[in-house]
Amino acid sequence: QVQLIESGGGLVQAGGSLRLSCAASNRPSSIDFIGWFRQAPGKEREFVARIRWSFGWTSYSDSAKGRFTISRDIGKNTVNLQMNSLKPEDTAVYYCAAGTTWSTSLSLYGYWGQGTQVTVSS
Repeated sequence: QVQLIESGGGLVQAGGSLRLSCAASNRPSSIDFIGWFRQAPGKEREFVARIRWSFGWTSYSDSAKGRFTISRDIGKNTVNLQMNSLKPEDTAVYYCAAGTTWSTSLSLYGYWGQGTQVTVSS
């Protein structure tokens, strides 16, 4: 069973930075796509960034582009999300997800972590 465990969330002031990590265990090579999603109170869960583990392809939502960077640490088997220039509207629970398709659609990710809270104060 694939397990994803997020860490690194917390409280930060606007303009600050946070680095989230997603530790993936028991991940077969077919589950090659890792995504970060977020859900703010009262809103739907939305795509933030994704990476293809084997090739390092990346892509971002418009809101994340230029501020967030997704990367993988092959040695540690983790996917990281470096978030800079944070804004209050980035406040949400951030989830790591894994799947077998290069997609931004939540429904195509079959494995999810428990989430980590990010709160950005103004």
